[in-house]
Amino acid sequence: MTAHAALHVVEPARTTPVYGEYDIAVLGGGPAGIAAAAAAAALGRKALLIERYGFLGGMGTAAGVTNFCGLHANVHGDIRQVVHGVTDDLLGRIDALGGLNAPHMIFGKTKAQAYDTAALKIAADDLLLSRNVDILFHAYAAGVAMDGARLEALLIETKSGRMAVRASVFIDCSGDGDLATFAGAPFEIGRGDDDMLYPTMMFRLNGVDPDAAGEAWKTIPALMDEAEKRGVHFPRKGAIVRPMKHETEWRVNVTQLKTGNGRALDGTDARELSAGEIEGRRQATAFFDFLKDNAPGFEHAYIVDLPPQLGIRETRRVIGQYQLSREDVLTCASFDDTVGVNGWPIEAHVAGDVKWEWPDIPGSRGYNHLPYRMLVPQQIGNLLVAGRCASMTHEGQSAARVSGACFVMGEAAATGAHLAIASGKTPANIDIDKLQETLERNGVFLGKD
Repeated sequence: MTAHAALHVVEPARTTPVYGEYDIAVLGGGPAGIAAAAAAAALGRKALLIERYGFLGGMGTAAGVTNFCGLHANVHGDIRQVVHGVTDDLLGRIDALGGLNAPHMIFGKTKAQAYDTAALKIAADDLLLSRNVDILFHAYAAGVAMDGARLEALLIETKSGRMAVRASVFIDCSGDGDLATFAGAPFEIGRGDDDMLYPTMMFRLNGVDPDAAGEAWKTIPALMDEAEKRGVHFPRKGAIVRPMKHETEWRVNVTQLKTGNGRALDGTDARELSAGEIEGRRQATAFFDFLKDNAPGFEHAYIVDLPPQLGIRETRRVIGQYQLSREDVLTCASFDDTVGVNGWPIEAHVAGDVKWEWPDIPGSRGYNHLPYRMLVPQQIGNLLVAGRCASMTHEGQSAARVSGACFVMGEAAATGAHLAIASGKTPANIDIDKLQETLERNGVFLGKD
């Protein structure tokens, strides 16, 4: 065997069975994918949601985020929910299961909302099934079949073998832009030098004494500062340690995963991901030991959950007709083709720290429009992209990657796909007035007021 031959295996040609034919096929079951599939089916379209795990929720469940960010905005001092539509239906179902916390303050400027991961999984199932969405779990995107610049089929790997899914319009909500990349759409990673937002291994504790812990999220950073003076090293500053719905259970967001040369771990590199999972659990264990030894109320706590995967914040960002920028977020930009709003600030997970940048609070309306153009990739005629892999700059993505904006993008992409099919046009050429009218009719706040 030659050296070249040893590096490759030639697969024989194959005939791939078709799993199904749909109006709209959605890849990825995170907030963007849930909203996209639910909205598509509610508009009367035959919709399929394809998800790699056996449950929905994306980073919110698979990575243990357990916290909706970006549902609210500080509108001239009035903190209010600004993400609606499909999101309201999902929140109502989580709440009915007793799994939704009251919104809590973030730095005195806005609010976030914690939830129970099991409740989100169940509520998402119920939401999609109530709207007759087909769901295919345990399915990985593996490639595409193209007809010129048009996606003919998405190839998936399942426990039943490789299959193909045909659709009139595809929506990539994979987070990593897998479908768009397979199809040949241009994309960026980081700031051009592989400088991405750092990933985190979340974890949850139980057995916390809430009375003794008090507002531990305010006191733990000082405990960390004292420990560092003694020579203790932490992966990053900016620890987030907060209670869940049941006050003895707390979530911890404090780890940071990097490669040997210090750059952010690449969530599209299988080797780096494998090493990062192991290192993430090591960091989680070390910080848990620190809490038990130093933080009142955590003496008898135990780790109740290490999630199935690392929390990935940024990998590929597909280049669309418009890239949402840092300036758009900080100036609360308006767009004629708004499909909803983002109220979350710049949240840059840099080496060893988290850097926040806010619009004028409370002097501004506190949110920026999300333009439809950021969902429309270049070159591919029947593809839309929603979620953290949509068209944004590195800095813009650090804000609009959160769940609130992802819900908005998912519902907008499905509505755009529906109108494209109805009009016989490509998603890039639909009537924006009809898009906005349909979104508003379904409860979406466009931010025009």
